[in-house]
Amino acid sequence: MRTIALFAVFISITLWANAQSKKGQDYNLVVGTYTNKEKTNGIHVYSFNTKTGQSSFRSKTLGIRNPSYLAVSKDRKNLYSVSEVDNGTIQAFSFNTQTGKLGFLNSVSSGGDGPCYASVNNSKELVFAANYDSGSIASIRVEKDGSLNPEIQKIQHEVNSDSKAKPHAHAVVLTPEGRYLLAADLGIDQVKTYVVNPASSKALVPAKLPYASVSKGGGPRHLTFHPNGKYAYLILEMGASIVGFDYKDGKLETKQTITMLSPEFKGTVEAADIHISPDGKFLYGSNRADANEIVIYSIAKNGILKYAGRQTTDIHTPRNFAIDPSGNFLLVGNSATNEILVFKRDKKSGRITPSGEKILVDKPVCLKFVSMN
Repeated sequence: MRTIALFAVFISITLWANAQSKKGQDYNLVVGTYTNKEKTNGIHVYSFNTKTGQSSFRSKTLGIRNPSYLAVSKDRKNLYSVSEVDNGTIQAFSFNTQTGKLGFLNSVSSGGDGPCYASVNNSKELVFAANYDSGSIASIRVEKDGSLNPEIQKIQHEVNSDSKAKPHAHAVVLTPEGRYLLAADLGIDQVKTYVVNPASSKALVPAKLPYASVSKGGGPRHLTFHPNGKYAYLILEMGASIVGFDYKDGKLETKQTITMLSPEFKGTVEAADIHISPDGKFLYGSNRADANEIVIYSIAKNGILKYAGRQTTDIHTPRNFAIDPSGNFLLVGNSATNEILVFKRDKKSGRITPSGEKILVDKPVCLKFVSMN
């Protein structure tokens, strides 16, 4: 009888799991924006279903100018937003993932002008900011309640005395093990590497190999890591190409540069965002200006990229995009046409096709998926 009862429980659990799989899982989709003229635009939270690709509005937080880029703590209890203006700031919020509501905690200086990127380490001890206009980065200590300490560490990027270039820090990305911070600087064509030491008053110090260089005028923008932690990929804004690196212990070693452009393309380019599918098999990059596309690459076991396709349908100024945690959908933020397009993703080919679903929101800039549980 005991065996029969256990079997019945097993069957019940299996049926429940299958039902949940068919139903799909709901996630919070948090959207950062550029503020519209009416000042009715801020940080938006939606629910998103990974089976249907459908969404519904949950909440909106106003009162912040250009909350363009967002970072969510690993424990999902806090969200940090840049305010992309002169004399920029970083905003701290509490985040109730079950209700989708944000609660303002405080605001501190970003350490420079025009902050465009923020990240937070896994232990939620430090928030990092990249300031595009002033070409600086900052380390900001996090208090126990998730708020930010106003005493920050600022690091100003510099150029060679014979160069006319100006630094423009565009991203600050933690390495998979969390020991290093990589700062992509579009103006000086370098990815700078810093050692992270949360216990020190100066949490960031240059690494022994302080930077990796890319082609002159390439314009490093965003950076992402493969799920296996062995490879890193950098998108070049002006060069409209992807640079692949081998990564180990804070060291980036260039292994490949591949174009995003088709042979027949003519026009201006502004490559923007870069992401890898959850299974690590495909990489996606967005291109703005005259290109307006998502470019797809397969990733070999050795990390080498191979062109796998592109999607241009209804894409306009794709400043940012995101792949949902299930890998079923890829969402593109059309900042020029005030909408987020939902594309169905084929997990075997990596190709994406319009699903017919969209979210209407003014000037979407940053998309983040956050579990509700």
